[in-house]
Amino acid sequence: MTEQDLQLPMPDGIADAVLFAPEPSNPLPGVLHLPDIGSIRAAHREMAGRLASQGYTVLMPNPFYRTGRPPMWNFQRKMGEPRTMQRFGELVGPLTPEAQQRDAAAYVDLLAAQPAVRPGALGAVGYCFGGALALRSAAARPDKIVAAASFHGGGLYKAGDPHSPHLLLPRVEARLHFGHAEGDSSMTAEDIANFERALAAWGGDYESEIYAGASHGWTVPDNPLFNPPQAERAFDKLTELFAAALR
Repeated sequence: MTEQDLQLPMPDGIADAVLFAPEPSNPLPGVLHLPDIGSIRAAHREMAGRLASQGYTVLMPNPFYRTGRPPMWNFQRKMGEPRTMQRFGELVGPLTPEAQQRDAAAYVDLLAAQPAVRPGALGAVGYCFGGALALRSAAARPDKIVAAASFHGGGLYKAGDPHSPHLLLPRVEARLHFGHAEGDSSMTAEDIANFERALAAWGGDYESEIYAGASHGWTVPDNPLFNPPQAERAFDKLTELFAAALR
């Protein structure tokens, strides 16, 4: 398995990315790994590499390429702190729903074009901000993404917002898993209930659950709220999903 830094041609610029891949002579199923607001860094390299070790070619892009190149933060994030919230705005501001949909389609196409990716079914997984992007990827390329997962994904259901990610469900054909945090202001208990009603109306193959005792960011090793037992359970759910759909 190799770890290669790439620069991807995107709709609005060049995105840094990391490809975890076997030798090209042995292509494997492809998976998009969509990181949180911290983007590409050691913790997510570790997570993506671990997934790749299960028998996948994994592409991890920097979703915030319009703002800059990794590292995206030069100070410790602290929710509510003015400069943290300002930086959040700088990173997320350019990512309109239309931009996210263009990016999602491009990420899938670029993953599929890698020589180390086996032709056919692909997967996507996203964390925090990347959770909704994983769902958008499944909607953008329903003929390619057959399995998608989101862990502590924020804003999956936005009441009254015509661009809410849940409204894309009718375009999705993938198997889906959503792992929600407890007490998450970006995806409240009410949001989860409404989202699950939308999933039931969609009628596809899905699983949606709250991970008990897990706070927002619980899967990521460098997050202060990292929860090792529940992170391991999330990884088991993810590999189970991909094994059934991609292998």
